[in-house]
Amino acid sequence: LATTRDIHTLADAMQDADVFIGVSSANALPAELLKTMAKNPVVFALANPDPEILPSVAHQVRDDILMATGRSDFPNQVNNALCFPYLFKGALDARAKQITIGMQVAAAEALAEIAREPVPSEVLQAYQLDSLVFGKEYIIPKPFDPRLKERVSGRVAEAAKRGQ
Repeated sequence: LATTRDIHTLADAMQDADVFIGVSSANALPAELLKTMAKNPVVFALANPDPEILPSVAHQVRDDILMATGRSDFPNQVNNALCFPYLFKGALDARAKQITIGMQVAAAEALAEIAREPVPSEVLQAYQLDSLVFGKEYIIPKPFDPRLKERVSGRVAEAAKRGQ
């Protein structure tokens, strides 16, 4: 947090914060603290199996919130399965000796690109959905999206070969 304020509590840290990234425990983020955040806050409540705050509770307090959790039954599941298999495949395909920041950025950029594209019908069917369009409820691809394998690993391999 880039601030000169004295911060001693979670309540202090949440005051005017743009982003909350939680990796602690279920229900650790009281709903009333969301009210103190800046406009259009981003909340990644990633504790598993239960997030720091449930999306339904967060949306009752803030209608301008962008929310993600680690759970597949809520929108915007943040799951390392989206990256690690393909990061390693790309590294192995390129015979890279290490995973570099450039390779990680390439993976992240590929994920962002996929999220902005039309979602294949097979993904919609797998998740029993009628549609998914990039926006507050869909900022990251679904783990069973078949585009991940080639796109993410390919971009990682390209970055490795360029020495990034």
